[in-house]
Amino acid sequence: MEKWADYLISAVRYNPEHTRIIKVREHEDLGDKVGQATEVTRQEVISKIKQGKKYMTIFRTKDGKWKRGEEVHILTIDGEEFIRTDANKIKADNLGNLPEF
Repeated sequence: MEKWADYLISAVRYNPEHTRIIKVREHEDLGDKVGQATEVTRQEVISKIKQGKKYMTIFRTKDGKWKRGEEVHILTIDGEEFIRTDANKIKADNLGNLPEF
């Protein structure tokens, strides 16, 4: 399996308003396998992206294999940073349809 990114996100926890991510389940992309999940804050994700690290979302298939999702990037709107998989200029974090924890 080719390496998809430096880090992979498999699940997300939002604030009660569902506008900001509190934490994500992050896995290191080891190339031939997906590393163990660790919980990290949205600010840690933003910091790593600013350092040049690449993030992708991932999903489990019915047979238990990982499937590549979309690239995660920072979008700045009115001076605020949001992490998103799309380019919509909505003042909210959005990593698609990842499971929530």
